[in-house]
Amino acid sequence: MKRVKLYEAEDKMIDLISDNYTMLQGLGAFGIRLGFGDKTVREVCEEQQVDCYTFLAVVNFIINGFAPKENDERLSIQTMLGYLRASHRYFLDFQLPSIREKLKNTLCQDDSLSALILHLYDDYAHDIQKHMRYEEKTLFPYVEALLGGEQAAHYNADIFSKHHSDTTGKFQELKSIIIKYLPHDSLSNNKLTDTLYDIYNNEEWLSNHSQVEDHLFVPAIRTLEKRLKVEGISNRISDMIKSVEGCGETVSEREKDIIVCLVQGMSNKEIAEHLFISVNTVITHRRNIARKLQIRSVAGLTIYAIANNLIDKSCFSE
Repeated sequence: MKRVKLYEAEDKMIDLISDNYTMLQGLGAFGIRLGFGDKTVREVCEEQQVDCYTFLAVVNFIINGFAPKENDERLSIQTMLGYLRASHRYFLDFQLPSIREKLKNTLCQDDSLSALILHLYDDYAHDIQKHMRYEEKTLFPYVEALLGGEQAAHYNADIFSKHHSDTTGKFQELKSIIIKYLPHDSLSNNKLTDTLYDIYNNEEWLSNHSQVEDHLFVPAIRTLEKRLKVEGISNRISDMIKSVEGCGETVSEREKDIIVCLVQGMSNKEIAEHLFISVNTVITHRRNIARKLQIRSVAGLTIYAIANNLIDKSCFSE
């Protein structure tokens, strides 16, 4: 049953851990060292240079299932990236080998069924390693590039999310076989129970890890992608305006009148009648405008007109 208490920055870190001992593993992944006394969560995070808001977001999600709102830019992607990377290292370099060693020491060395169970464990462990290493080679470098202001053309958070599978069930069959069919004596029973307990605990850890990626990390990446996209469009418009301003030839007053008419949706004939000039003269002016500004579309001329105060942008806000 999920708790209803949401932990806050002024709560004591020792209370958080005492209430939820499973978060000890999370502390290590965040790089938080023990020995913090009676300090608050905020004080511990500030001392150990961990983003407090992101730490509490992960904690409250794992403990209570409480996720921040969409497009929450307060979440530190850099902090979450470090947390996920450290979690991978803990699981791949310590937990998987540790459980295998326990299982190996518990099983009868000369028993064919025991050998098959160990082989089954290795297969499942390999699948989990493959899953995590894909993230380390593909997703994490992509996120680092995003943090540096670069956005890949053929990869994004939606592609990752579409192919991201939960590894929680990888050990389900293994647990069932051990419990139902593996013969053991009273001496090995305690060892086997201890190993199963570790497998169950790590299955819960894998589930939490996957849920944090799906409900915190991926949404945060999407928010960053959207912001970079908007900034990219803004920069392109700014570059276009700068290139126009740096052009040697300036737009004449009559050409500005033509631009305003075009933005308003007038045809060549309507422009000619409005400005009391010939249609051929309108065409000549349009050709000169395109040459000077390197803009041929009405949308592009509209941006130019707004940027240069030829028209009021409020006319296009509806």
